Amino acid sequence: MNIELAQPPQTARQTTQVSDKRECLGDLLLHAAACQPTHGLRFVPDLQIHRRVEMPYPALLKYAQQMLAGLQAQGLKPGDKIALLLEQSGDFIPAFWACILGGYIPCPLVQIKNDPDRWEKYLNHVDQLLGHPALIIKTPSDLQTHGLSVIAVDGLRQANQMGVVQRVAAHRPAVFVLTSGSTGNAKAVVLSHANLLASLAGKTDRLQLTPADISCNWISFDHVAALIEGLLLPTYAGMTQVHVGAENILADPLSFLQLLQTHRATLSFTPNFLFGEINAALDRVKAPAPRFDLSRLRRIISGGEAVVVQTACHFLLQLEAHGLAASVITPGFGMTETCAGSIFSHEFPGGDIGSEFAALGKPIQGMEMRVVDEADHPLAEGEAGDLQVRGPMVFGGYFNNPEATQAAFTADGWFRTGDIGRIQHGRLHLVGRSKDSIIVNGANYFSQELEIAIGQLNGVEKLFVAAFPTRQHGADTEQLVVTFSPTFPVQDEARLHQLMIAIRNTTLLLWGFRPCLVLPLPREAFPKTSLGKIQRALLRRRLEDGSLAEYVNSTKEMTVRQCGEWVPVAGDTERAIAEIYGRMFDTPPDAIGATTSFFDMGGTSLDILKLKQGIERRFTGVSLPILAILTHPTVRALAACVIAGGAPNIAEYDPIVALQTSGDKTPLFCVHPGVGEVLVFVSLAQYFVNERPFYALRARGFNEGESYFTDFDEMVSTYVAAIRARQPHGPYAIAGYSYGGAVAFEIAKVLEAAGERVDFVGIFNLPPHIKHRMSEFDPVRGAVHLAFFLSLIDRKQADELPDKLRAGLPEQDFRAWLIRNAPAERLAELDLDLEKFTAWSKLAHSLTSMGSHYEPSGSVAALSVFYANPLYGTKDSWLNNELMRWDDFSRDSNRYIEVAGEHNTMLGSQHVASFQTALRAELARALHDG
Repeated sequence: MNIELAQPPQTARQTTQVSDKRECLGDLLLHAAACQPTHGLRFVPDLQIHRRVEMPYPALLKYAQQMLAGLQAQGLKPGDKIALLLEQSGDFIPAFWACILGGYIPCPLVQIKNDPDRWEKYLNHVDQLLGHPALIIKTPSDLQTHGLSVIAVDGLRQANQMGVVQRVAAHRPAVFVLTSGSTGNAKAVVLSHANLLASLAGKTDRLQLTPADISCNWISFDHVAALIEGLLLPTYAGMTQVHVGAENILADPLSFLQLLQTHRATLSFTPNFLFGEINAALDRVKAPAPRFDLSRLRRIISGGEAVVVQTACHFLLQLEAHGLAASVITPGFGMTETCAGSIFSHEFPGGDIGSEFAALGKPIQGMEMRVVDEADHPLAEGEAGDLQVRGPMVFGGYFNNPEATQAAFTADGWFRTGDIGRIQHGRLHLVGRSKDSIIVNGANYFSQELEIAIGQLNGVEKLFVAAFPTRQHGADTEQLVVTFSPTFPVQDEARLHQLMIAIRNTTLLLWGFRPCLVLPLPREAFPKTSLGKIQRALLRRRLEDGSLAEYVNSTKEMTVRQCGEWVPVAGDTERAIAEIYGRMFDTPPDAIGATTSFFDMGGTSLDILKLKQGIERRFTGVSLPILAILTHPTVRALAACVIAGGAPNIAEYDPIVALQTSGDKTPLFCVHPGVGEVLVFVSLAQYFVNERPFYALRARGFNEGESYFTDFDEMVSTYVAAIRARQPHGPYAIAGYSYGGAVAFEIAKVLEAAGERVDFVGIFNLPPHIKHRMSEFDPVRGAVHLAFFLSLIDRKQADELPDKLRAGLPEQDFRAWLIRNAPAERLAELDLDLEKFTAWSKLAHSLTSMGSHYEPSGSVAALSVFYANPLYGTKDSWLNNELMRWDDFSRDSNRYIEVAGEHNTMLGSQHVASFQTALRAELARALHDG
């Protein structure tokens, strides 16, 4: 981004009258540029806090008007909707102001990563909801945009032109902000210029802001607090504003304090959970502790979730010696529909001593609040009921959704917030939520979305599932409880434990965190309305008042019986690893024993990489191979690897990786896809706990000193020998994902030729004839394919990059280009650099090279072919013209089972729960052990 220092544009065409009266949102920037020309924005690009890019308000105004010229050249008209998908604040803010100055209506978006199906559905929903808006992104190759009208932000700026600033009536929409929600039910909140100006005036007055203040924002701009408190409010007040990416603060919570010190900030915003993260980070710091100068900080607005008095007070106490004022935390309440914070408390902590949660204070000027009963009748002071608000900062409705708008307001015009509260001495206290949502770490999750997913699991009564929040005394954030009724007797403890793990993993894969409690209950324990709706709030009260203690205790006792006796850790290394497990899985370290398995805790493929990084940071000089975690998942076994320097004691290559060993049914052996690695099976394997062992076959060449397979026959014979060493005789169950399907077929043939029964051969979305496809995988295409498999690039890039890289780069530089242009956060998640990527891509290329000579022959008894959407073409064509050719290689009829997702996502987080249901059912049918 090229930044120019500039004064406000002065051409006759562009001169805009600036007065202190601001009548629309564009006036904020015009006023700030004219009245506070030395103030403006500081962009902090990464954790090197002292690096920054300065953009005073005059330069921002010029930059935005040059971008506006580009938008007007595109033919956009005032009132048009523009979605902004720009992660970096240096891109987002000028584009946002360009929209405002042009009279367009911007709508901030954030990409759903590593889940292309959900992302496509979300984009389609936004496209339909907003009536086909334009979409501004960083560059057109950033992502698949599924037919939307795309504008590249880098090409918008017209260096020698200024766009024409448009005056907009105060009652007109200024911004659309999407509510939290699942893919298809997000609503667009319409915030008018008048709403926002009333809100900003009230906040400025209540928070006593002046141009001398400096704000610091780390929240992404799809969140209303970042947009209004982080961007518009400091512009309104003429303040200097600092912006840093959320990933920086979340990766290192103490960098938040460093940021505040470096920029001498006086104002910031954070949900309560960050106070807890900073407390924990300070507790872990070894002497000498870092020093911070926080003496200039006047206010940290805390909203998005309840402020826990104990957590926030501990934060204040720890930082008192660093100059932090005792009155700095300002609890607040607000919603997207109220232009973010609209109720603030200046009485923390003194007014909240002895309370679990902080009071939220009083409304800003112009807002009213009341608490009512179910008939919307106001309640007496101190009585709990539904919180309602009204005032000029409260929105007028949801765009293109009259039903939701009507439901949101009472007949006399009060907005139903969905929260349960009480008002005492004019101060708001929240009691809970009446809406079906759960707030964890400041983010909203909707109960019904998870309940539907869990209801699809075998063994769950679909109409008896409830997901709701709970908060243990002193906890930093709400936690999730999932209750369900099993379809089988709870005395079948092995099956019950397996189902509880499946529920835990489904939650983790769908929402990214684990429930604190998975609780089986009898059907009669679920309170329901006369219409059959589960009363989650009542279920929560029964859990928290101890009425369900009998079920909670019996579930804990059953879990102990299933997991074995708890063995205490011994020694510093085991204790350190237990602490790492505890942080990863939100579990007290003293509850983790020496024999506790990483997989029993619910570890996923992504968690494996996080664990690897955590151990290598904790133990200097230790390089921990992924195989060490896969084969040594308990605290004690992993500690032994660390003590040995990180390398497990492996005498020779063994392709078998035991991902799950419990259960007495026929084991399942799954062969790796064409990238050779088995991480794709980690989440799937956890659904087989207490049912059947799950073994994965990993290619040779990942470990130091290992050579690649020389041909297909050597690979198959090596795998057969390893399988028979683990299971000498049949019946066998063999499966393979993608490339591994062909290998599984050949393994089954060898086993049958040896006189063994192979009762299940599973093919995961691979046709029998692959050599022509494999021959296309030269080193460049192979590296691009691996990058796509690892979500370093998107589908469009996977199609276009091979030819571009061959044409535009020297032969040896294509891998370096892929790594250089990959998302940094994804590389960090995968613990991947150029050296590791190069080694991996060469191994994968060796496998595809063998596949380019593969020609299927012979037959097996029968195959079960699981088919998803192909990478190219239609699902019907893929099934009928490609996959059904397996009929030529079986003696009996094959079965073709449709599953959700695409070829590369069918085992991913969004689809693994439904895939495992289909797979387990097919295994039970074929093996007659269901």
